[in-house]
Amino acid sequence: MTDLTSLKYTAEHEWIALDGDVATVGITDYAADKLGDVVFVELPGVDSGVSAGQVCGEIESTKSVGELYAPLTGDIIAINSAVVDDPSLVNSDPYGEGWLLKLRVDTSAPAELLDREAYIALTGGDA
Repeated sequence: MTDLTSLKYTAEHEWIALDGDVATVGITDYAADKLGDVVFVELPGVDSGVSAGQVCGEIESTKSVGELYAPLTGDIIAINSAVVDDPSLVNSDPYGEGWLLKLRVDTSAPAELLDREAYIALTGGDA
């Protein structure tokens, strides 16, 4: 079980696990629940650069299509091909096997991330 208090969050409902300058990114269970059954995931290419707040992918569900925003500035170093092959992992294990991408963070770029308490407040206590 992932310690959700150790993660950072965005207002766009992404979670970020930082390990040095590498960030693993996924969407929260709150977002996965709001989306409904995820049926398609499009992720950026490895070695591409992203800027914080930039759209870098797409998540399509039976209810709607949502955009994936880069939570931080950096270079994509890995994507989760298992999620591309089986998008339902986003719903079944959003903090584990449903991770989406890893990026090497540009630590000189500012980041506006939320802690768990702030994220829960953002969702009105539903997260």
